[in-house]
Amino acid sequence: MDAKGVLTEAFGRLPELVETAVQGLSPEQLRWRPAEGANSIGWLVWHLTRVQDDHVAEVMGVEQIYATGEWPARFGRKDTAETGYGHDASQVAEIVPENAQALLDYYQAVHDRTVAYLSGLTEEDLDRVVDDNWDPPVTLGVRLISVYDDDAQHAGQAAYIRSLF
Repeated sequence: MDAKGVLTEAFGRLPELVETAVQGLSPEQLRWRPAEGANSIGWLVWHLTRVQDDHVAEVMGVEQIYATGEWPARFGRKDTAETGYGHDASQVAEIVPENAQALLDYYQAVHDRTVAYLSGLTEEDLDRVVDDNWDPPVTLGVRLISVYDDDAQHAGQAAYIRSLF
């Protein structure tokens, strides 16, 4: 299997993780935090989707899905730029998904675009430098692995919190 195939396989596993974490939960359960300062399931899934949307849109050179339509309002937000990076406990509490379906719909829209983007990549594309602010510079392949890694970790955290109910 080539690198593109590995990335496609990895990203293809995320929708089930996201769905398992949120399906059937009430808005209150999505906002529940197991301890003071902890993240909620809703915030974790919103954040992992925001990061994927932000990073993939950037490397594609297109607008983020979140910036179109009514996405921010479905999470109690107005700012289309925030991704949750650096959020403190009070900001985490401000992410209020209207329901589980809002998280699933947003994630699916981002996932579909990511998979479509991956399908058009070549091995050479994965070596393209997308961020030269690091040493060594970050290639597209490394950026996509970073996004997947962040998503998988947060989906696992959300699943763990769900297990506490």
